[in-house]
Amino acid sequence: MAAAPLSVFLTLAVASLLVNTAVSLELHFYRTSCPQAELVVKSIVEKHVSQDPSIPAGLIRLHFHDCFVRGCDASVLIDSVGENVAEKEAPPNLTLRGFEVIDEIKTELEKQCKDTVSCADILALATRDGVALSGGSSYALPTGRRDGTVSNISDVHIPGPSFSVADALNAFETINLGLEDLTTLLGAHAIGFCHCGFFVDRLYNFRGSGQPDPSLDPAILDQLTKKCPRTTVDQNFNISKDPTVFMTPTSNTPFRLDSSFYRGVLQEEAVLQLDQELAFTDLTRKMALDYVNRPNVFRRKFAKAMMKLGNVGVLTGQEGQIRLNCRRVNKPAGE
Repeated sequence: MAAAPLSVFLTLAVASLLVNTAVSLELHFYRTSCPQAELVVKSIVEKHVSQDPSIPAGLIRLHFHDCFVRGCDASVLIDSVGENVAEKEAPPNLTLRGFEVIDEIKTELEKQCKDTVSCADILALATRDGVALSGGSSYALPTGRRDGTVSNISDVHIPGPSFSVADALNAFETINLGLEDLTTLLGAHAIGFCHCGFFVDRLYNFRGSGQPDPSLDPAILDQLTKKCPRTTVDQNFNISKDPTVFMTPTSNTPFRLDSSFYRGVLQEEAVLQLDQELAFTDLTRKMALDYVNRPNVFRRKFAKAMMKLGNVGVLTGQEGQIRLNCRRVNKPAGE
């Protein structure tokens, strides 16, 4: 996967105008309008996690991909309609998961508190609960987000797995996140799966060399090539045929949000190129070492970074709308 051209970063720079301080959000925003809202979200997330422990990883990624495009407005949840191709159809979003969890929560909340709880808040709250259920720190999450009404595939420019740390940082800075946020949020790769198509170039043709990435630990390279044979990875990245591997292949806790990711990075066992490059810059390597040695610091800073992410470009007050169905924009009154 090639690094994004300059035009991508110019587009991302425009996105930085969407960022605000989220001062209009408040804790327990629904305490009078829908006091059971957060309990409903938590109970449904708990049910899904009990059935599939990889759900928290899917929710974190879904929330990140939403907030990185047009801010945290739940636009990534919208389905394509007519000639409009929505964000979820963009190549980086084709492997997103967790839509059914958000749909179930929305359906239940519409029964209990019609036209009250936004899809953007549901996604943010579900992600928060997923973090806690996977072993991360719980955090108090201000709510009051409103839903966006625009979702367009052309707006999707997400930092890719083959980005350098510098290029990824440039992208993060457009939404007011810094190097510590980047390094910390990548720690979510301690949990969940990754499709082979996102890193196959590291196994067989790193940077067009026809050889594997020399920085990849030989034992991990052997393990990954067995799980991701060249013949099984479709050149067009056919997701239905693309195998998956654990994001942190040597971890004994693949569904627990801990500092094992950073241990793998320091041992040159990271699956994604961007992840591995954290070991090769002084500041990010220092942070990785600190998180390995002080796992509670990682948990605390991860929660802080997630709260910061959830404040990106939010709509509040009379902006946007409260979508009745997270997959569709509400029709104008009278239609």
